[in-house]
Amino acid sequence: MQETADFSAPKLARSLLRRSRQGALATLMRGSGDPYCSLVNVASHCDGSPILLISRLALHTQNILVDSRVSLMLDERAEGDPLEGARIMLAGRAEQASEPDEAILRQRYLNVHPSAEAFVNFKDFSFFRVRPAAAHLVAGFGRIVDLTPEQFLTDISGADALIEAEQGAIEHMNADHRDAMNLYATRLLGAEEADWRCTGCDPDGIDMQAGATTLRLDFPERVVGPAALRRVLKGLADRARTAASA
Repeated sequence: MQETADFSAPKLARSLLRRSRQGALATLMRGSGDPYCSLVNVASHCDGSPILLISRLALHTQNILVDSRVSLMLDERAEGDPLEGARIMLAGRAEQASEPDEAILRQRYLNVHPSAEAFVNFKDFSFFRVRPAAAHLVAGFGRIVDLTPEQFLTDISGADALIEAEQGAIEHMNADHRDAMNLYATRLLGAEEADWRCTGCDPDGIDMQAGATTLRLDFPERVVGPAALRRVLKGLADRARTAASA
């Protein structure tokens, strides 16, 4: 499919991965191999791949531990007819996290699902990361595209310094720069004023959330370290202030 000025399949896929907080997880039933679908909460890894926090008491976890093949559908949750909104279907494998990756998955998951603090340490709960092998994007009439992981996942090579500094940057933005977060949301993304907070950052952009509403702000350039992150965020804030005064 040819991209247009207002539609980029990889960009939309990346945005859905970053903004989604719930999804439909399909697994294969133990023994029979029959399809089984369940609702799960999701977060995103630094590269955009989905993160799950699931209990071994749940059927879907028991299925995954026998056969890790899964499919995960994420959608925009748009008002009106849900079939008019964009959605992405991921096919891949769900892998249980191991150190040191578990610490990253845990922090990124809790940033967007703080209520999970109540049970995250229960012995039956574990973090899993869905490693996509392919994606099928449906974005409206005539906009149905198959994508490879290279097209929708974020390249995190060389970004170790940014990943290490991420949590500190999030906490700093939320403690000292909520005005900038609100400007990003209202002046750069056209959202309503709200108590916007930063929930994640990666080489391609930052994620914001206010209640159940989520936003994704793409960076004008790739960022791999904290100094570059500060510079880009300041530039975006200056741009948003200019738009506010226009």
